[in-house]
Amino acid sequence: MTVHASVTFVGNATTVLRLGDFTLLTDPAFGPAGSRVYLGKGMWTRRLVDPALEVLDIGALDAVLLSHLHGDHFDRFARRDLPYELPIVTTVQAQRRLRRSRFTAAQGLPTWESTEWTRGPQRLRVTAVPGKHGPGMIDKLLPDVMGTVAELEVDGQCRLRLYITGDTLYGPHLTEIPQRCGAIDAMLIHLGGTKVLGMLLTMDDRHGVATTQLIRPGLTIPIHNDDYKVQKMPVSTYLRRAREEGLTGIRPVTRGETLELPVRADPLRG
Repeated sequence: MTVHASVTFVGNATTVLRLGDFTLLTDPAFGPAGSRVYLGKGMWTRRLVDPALEVLDIGALDAVLLSHLHGDHFDRFARRDLPYELPIVTTVQAQRRLRRSRFTAAQGLPTWESTEWTRGPQRLRVTAVPGKHGPGMIDKLLPDVMGTVAELEVDGQCRLRLYITGDTLYGPHLTEIPQRCGAIDAMLIHLGGTKVLGMLLTMDDRHGVATTQLIRPGLTIPIHNDDYKVQKMPVSTYLRRAREEGLTGIRPVTRGETLELPVRADPLRG
């Protein structure tokens, strides 16, 4: 059976994933350039670039994948425009807050737990994997964050395994992901070198290259780079270091662009 998968980059960490017969939205933030978002603990940041799409442009969705509740990942425009009954797969901590905000289908996944949808011979399984948003004890002051591994199966055979890092730093907490989940076909990596009060809160070029070397996906797509003022590292810095380290299979994406994801061949067709 022939299946297709793609990612459309909206901006920051917001993407539209079309995985076989399923459509997912990641980390929805649709505020225009100039809008401000709250990062917690009295901190704000300003959006610098317009998103490529609005919620109403996307069409029907099966679910939202939300790595954590920060304003640059789930803003007031997403709260306003997303249906309250839409499933949102997120952290346990975020689930509690979303349900208080009337998003009654929010589902919190503890690390390594999964949820899935089935449509005919296709099954999409989403698994929460570890993330660490800040260094040391600073991480305890930030919202819980998770990465996501989405696996598309057709007739019981895995045809695509996609890892979305979420706002994590590189560290030993990531080593279990390829060990437990298996080979990763594609990765959406959150970069940006985000700094608040001098502290690194998302991957810079060193963290990004180390993560790419660890995961070894067939395709790496860098996102979460330059939409907000707190993001200090352009994607070119990561790309340059990756070239110096001999990494291949990295494909930058522009806002509004759709990239095909590497679906494995149908084993029955060779």
